[in-house]
Amino acid sequence: MLHFYTTLSALPFEQLMEVYVQGNQENGKILAPFDSEARQRQLAEADFYDYLRGFFAVPGACYATWEQEGVIQSALRLEPYRDGLLVEALETAPEQRRQGYATQLMQAVQQRLEREGTVRLYSHVRKKNAASLNVHRRCGFQIISDCAVYIDGSVSANAYTLRYEK
Repeated sequence: MLHFYTTLSALPFEQLMEVYVQGNQENGKILAPFDSEARQRQLAEADFYDYLRGFFAVPGACYATWEQEGVIQSALRLEPYRDGLLVEALETAPEQRRQGYATQLMQAVQQRLEREGTVRLYSHVRKKNAASLNVHRRCGFQIISDCAVYIDGSVSANAYTLRYEK
């Protein structure tokens, strides 16, 4: 079932961190390479929480999750971008991957936004991330640029910009 969160206080942060556990482990190694794995994860989660404070301060920003039996299977962020919304941080919990949850989430988000009148979505996907590229293609996204121009203005030649319109 689709859930939208527009405030950090409403977001079930601890459950969300289970979806992003792999990324937090990687980020923790960068943040504190000489600390224990537990401390690395704690620092990465604290950094993520701090990021979300700023994220939710942006008008129109929200988190979308796909949940089953009260457990988040997949998640993504939506933030105003160009003439639509940017899909960011699409992730599925490691033990739930390859079961279609990211596709279900993306399609449910598209359907809800279409009912509300928003019909243009953008996404930046690393060129080597075949799984994410496949999800985006299944959900009707098309590559519109061979590089990604992020919200902060930085550019990456290692990622595509994709767009969905209906």
